Amino acid sequence: MKQKRSQEPLTFRQKVFKMVSVGVVDDPINQSYDVISTMMLVINLLGAFAGTFDAIANKYGSLLNTIEAVTVAFFAIDYVLRMYTAPCLYPDAGNRAYLKYAISGAGVIDLFSFLPYYLPMFFPAGAAAFRLFRVARILRLFRINAYYDSLNVITDVIANKSQQLLSSVFILTVMMMSSSLAMYSIEHAAQPDVFKNAFSGLWWAVSTLLTVGYGDIYPVTPLGKAFGIVITFLGVGMVAIPTGIISAGFVEQYTRQKRLSDYAKEEDLQFVKIELRPHDEWNGRMIRDLELPAGLLIAVIQRGSEIIVPRGSVILKAGDKLVLGAEALKNDRPIQLREITLKKNHEWNNCAIRDLDISRQTYIVMVRRAGHAIVPNGELVLKEGDTVILYSKERLANEELMNV
Repeated sequence: MKQKRSQEPLTFRQKVFKMVSVGVVDDPINQSYDVISTMMLVINLLGAFAGTFDAIANKYGSLLNTIEAVTVAFFAIDYVLRMYTAPCLYPDAGNRAYLKYAISGAGVIDLFSFLPYYLPMFFPAGAAAFRLFRVARILRLFRINAYYDSLNVITDVIANKSQQLLSSVFILTVMMMSSSLAMYSIEHAAQPDVFKNAFSGLWWAVSTLLTVGYGDIYPVTPLGKAFGIVITFLGVGMVAIPTGIISAGFVEQYTRQKRLSDYAKEEDLQFVKIELRPHDEWNGRMIRDLELPAGLLIAVIQRGSEIIVPRGSVILKAGDKLVLGAEALKNDRPIQLREITLKKNHEWNNCAIRDLDISRQTYIVMVRRAGHAIVPNGELVLKEGDTVILYSKERLANEELMNV
């Protein structure tokens, strides 16, 4: 009798890590935590915006304060849980995993999402400055990236084009610095109160090169106006450079994805979809512990309405629908399968498989009855409406007669 391979149970830290990890929906608790986390963030942001309206703040001030206190407490607990599970996020970092998470971009955002709320209790004088850091909570929305490939495309494009974007920003910075000094030199004598120093010229250069044009600082001398016209034209071109880089990056990214999709269609792969029953041997086992034949893989797991990526740590459950993929054998003789649905007057009705008069070159490999697949044996009695799948080493004789 074949023994099941023992599977290592998840530790408490690993379970907590799966719960706080965005996009892991293989368990109702993990999925619920994602929903609660998103709701807390949205409610907190809505409350922060609502509090800026005097009428709402005067009428519902106590409610808004309670909402902020509850949601910020959740952010603090979330940070503690993420810090606790840092070794799972950085398994190769050892004890440095906690520090690595704390100084990471996500860790800093998580910290500033709740810390400014509590700091005024210890440093009352800096309350106004601490409230400014509440903006960091908005950045937590980027965690939704895990659910949507379209948002991931944006980050991929920025990462892939980072060198070109930095180059364009460097050129734009040089132009702003030189323009500010040039305009200060031209206009200072005519407008000493407006172009007081190089910073005044820098403000004008930024608003002009970036085509904002606030109009609070502008040249009045003929030479200054002529220089301003030149800078305005250059500004339009400079803003178009990073825009063009990002646009080209989007085109390249989507073209690459389409090309990969096209290549996937050209691969000679076979897919089949099965549903696990309560008595199946795979129930309760991790994917990494399954003894799959070479060339066979689990491509997708459908659990209810959710689609789960089949990672090695995913535990299969009864009711899961598995999409199995296998690479077709090259230069192999094709297997000829025939499907026969038994109608009312078919001669096989109410006959056991062992009593059928079929060729020795033909085998019944499966019987479908009422939507269920049955592995045939000699005792199985065929019935009207059964669909019989046959494997033939050669073409069936009298095939037209059998399909009557």
